[in-house]
Amino acid sequence: MPKTFGFVSTRFAGTDGVSLESAKWATVLGYDHHRSYWYSGRSDRESSESLCIPEAHFDHVENRWINERIWGTMRRSRHVTNRIRDLADYLKTTLYQFVGQYGIEVLVPENALTIPMHVPLGIAITEFLAETQLPAICHHHDFYWERTRFSITAVQDYLDMAFPARLPNIVHTVINRQAQEQLSLRKGVGSALIPNVFDFDNPPPQPDEWSANVKEDIGLAPDDIFILQPTRIVPRKGIEHAIKLVGKLGDPRCKLVVSHDAGDEGFEYKYMLEELAREEKVDIRFISDRVGEVRQLDAQGRKIYTLWDLYPHADLVTYPSTYEGFGNALLEAMYFRLPVVINRYSIFVQDIEPKGFKLAQIDGFVTGDVVKLCRRILEDADYRRMMVDHNYRVASTYYSYSALRRSMRGILTNLTGWAPERR
Repeated sequence: MPKTFGFVSTRFAGTDGVSLESAKWATVLGYDHHRSYWYSGRSDRESSESLCIPEAHFDHVENRWINERIWGTMRRSRHVTNRIRDLADYLKTTLYQFVGQYGIEVLVPENALTIPMHVPLGIAITEFLAETQLPAICHHHDFYWERTRFSITAVQDYLDMAFPARLPNIVHTVINRQAQEQLSLRKGVGSALIPNVFDFDNPPPQPDEWSANVKEDIGLAPDDIFILQPTRIVPRKGIEHAIKLVGKLGDPRCKLVVSHDAGDEGFEYKYMLEELAREEKVDIRFISDRVGEVRQLDAQGRKIYTLWDLYPHADLVTYPSTYEGFGNALLEAMYFRLPVVINRYSIFVQDIEPKGFKLAQIDGFVTGDVVKLCRRILEDADYRRMMVDHNYRVASTYYSYSALRRSMRGILTNLTGWAPERR
């Protein structure tokens, strides 16, 4: 019989990696007639299929109070411990409610036992799984030891206990090989490697009436070369390399378009990019005010586009990150059959590069050979088509929904004894 899955996280809303990848998992599980339900502190899932507990969100006032007192210090008071325990006990009660309400048979904690943005929730999940022995597939996206802000802490005992938990009823999954190695070294547990995926089995949607005039609406001329940087403005995205590349291309038609804003990590990096663009004589456009999670009209009556509305109009994608947990934007560009300029960040080198993709690669700085290759990509339509078609085929092999379905079937068989129906 198909199983009932319960996804658990602080948030299932918006376009963050956890929200996007969990939805893909649920879609693929649905191919085998499994049902999925959602537990979180903030949610955009169907209300009939979700339990929203505000206290489970990482930005809830109680959790903020706790976080202010457990990071950057190595000692916590008894009062802080009591507040952590009280919130954890309450959240554990709501987990029992969630599992009972929807008849959950397999729990899927999504990064909730990985990044300790909500320590009480991690404790609650761990204790719930220890008490019930419910089978669980923990989907880990990035670990606390990868973030310097979690390096000095007053809750090391809780991190050892719950981030992630080590229980016999848990199967751990990670999105890259480096995480797999570190999890084994630090926690002594094995894990399955399941990278992020896209629906390469089905082609992306084509531009429609809503998105037909994207270039005009963001201020580009019909003959401008649309170079898209589809990321937030944070230092690890390496956007200065994209500016250097466009400057070296030396074509005034080249416009560098950055889709998302800064904000969550301050604006100093954005100011530096603006100054660098002036020095390099690069026309850079920040269009976060025209890009949102859903299509809509803003207060001025202007169209708000999604990122997927932008891709079909782009000529080249820049992805010069210095670090990524995997690289969703890279897969997204391949999905839309766009050529990509990529910086060889460590996870790319270890996990993605060996697959044999054809990309314009930089290794920490922009060389003349990369500039020459980018000119050929932009000018030679046949060469460009060969590159993107090749990348689509390779990505379909390794990063498609079909690949995820095969992995999930194997995990479920080992964890619960479930097997797909033979036809």
